[in-house]
Amino acid sequence: MDFDVVVIGGGSAGYAAASAAQSAGTRVGIADKGPLGGLCILRGCMPTKTILRSSNVLALMHRAKEFGLHVENPRANLAAINDRKNRLIDEFTHYRVEQLKDPRFTLIEGFASFTSPHELNVGNRTITAKNFIIATGSTIADFPLPGLDTSGFVTSDDVLEMRDIPRSMIVLGAGPIAVELAQFFCRIGTKTTLIQRSEHILSKGDKDLARPVEARFREEGVEVFTGTKLLRVKRSGDHRTVYFFHEGEEKSATAEILLQALGRKPNIDGLNLNAARVTIEKERIAVNEEMRTNVPHIYAVGDVNGLHEIVHIAIEQGEIAGHNASQAGVPPRKFDERLKTSVTFTDPTVASVGLSEKECKARNISYLTASYPFDDHGKSICLGETHGHAKLLCTPGSGKIIGAHIVGPEAGELIHQLITLMHYKGTVDDLLKIPHYHPTLSEILTYPAGELSGLIKIK
Repeated sequence: MDFDVVVIGGGSAGYAAASAAQSAGTRVGIADKGPLGGLCILRGCMPTKTILRSSNVLALMHRAKEFGLHVENPRANLAAINDRKNRLIDEFTHYRVEQLKDPRFTLIEGFASFTSPHELNVGNRTITAKNFIIATGSTIADFPLPGLDTSGFVTSDDVLEMRDIPRSMIVLGAGPIAVELAQFFCRIGTKTTLIQRSEHILSKGDKDLARPVEARFREEGVEVFTGTKLLRVKRSGDHRTVYFFHEGEEKSATAEILLQALGRKPNIDGLNLNAARVTIEKERIAVNEEMRTNVPHIYAVGDVNGLHEIVHIAIEQGEIAGHNASQAGVPPRKFDERLKTSVTFTDPTVASVGLSEKECKARNISYLTASYPFDDHGKSICLGETHGHAKLLCTPGSGKIIGAHIVGPEAGELIHQLITLMHYKGTVDDLLKIPHYHPTLSEILTYPAGELSGLIKIK
């Protein structure tokens, strides 16, 4: 064999897999069709969080009077925002490319396609390996809406290159990418309409986490429609009109730009997985908790397996696969969903770890829950950030925390206290024993913990 392990894809999951496998002393090849860097760095986490910072600063400047300050006519320059983003992303990309080209690995640039379970064509070259790790990420999913393709639309990739602020925009979808971009464009001056098919935005999570975000959106001027059925799209000149069914009647919204943000799908086209005899389920590569496919020496990690579209989980899965592919005879590592974490960087931010109420009900898991609002919390009132709440879920008997959810200021940072506590299988009483400085946002976590502790003692 040419290699012990070949990783297909050099993004976050792929690099983590290659590094873990090489650290175990194996010969590692990385096949990547380019551009090098991966989704997170080039078109995902890093560029979107960079531009969101600009719109968040602008939104705070517009609130200057609330804090006794005077700011003269603050406004956005989208070209300058994206220029800043490009400078930063170039730095991140350069560092990742250096990592991929490190002599520890053999980087083979070209499109990869299986010819058998142990052979891979990469460009004009055929390579063989004992193990393969597929880490090709995801791509924008098509959506069969009449008139969508012919009317023209932009994707989350396209908006990262815009130079001029659109006068108006319709956002189709309300997952993390959709809602982050909807708020961004509203805040920089675009008249924004968001249309969601489910009952609430961020539909994978609990409804009470979505409502404060929806309320903030409406306050800022985003027109939000939830519980809709998309019907068709029509173009007239430079504008697109979306027709949809909402609250018992047909409605429509018209805008200059249509952002199709209805989801992504695993990037498996062209891999020729049939030749590798790898099983595909609902457009994703099926894997077990060891990240193995049905073919034991072929693994799939990150977005391509469709389990979670979250970078830190993709990295963890890559490390698991890299270990398992290179450590024959050693007990395999397994992915544990107990600490699955997600953050949506809207304002207010939404952050979760562990089980949601929706998941507990679906799995018939008994739980107790309590929450406390930011609009009754001292530090958040001082900050003027009063949307949202913190919510804990625990087992009825022991009080062990099995889920934690925060929608509010700095939720993405606050959630890590609860990730740490849950990592050590902590209880609500453990949380109450930990000193919390006053006044801080972190203090809010002690209030639902105290309520749950009281409920357990009563029982």
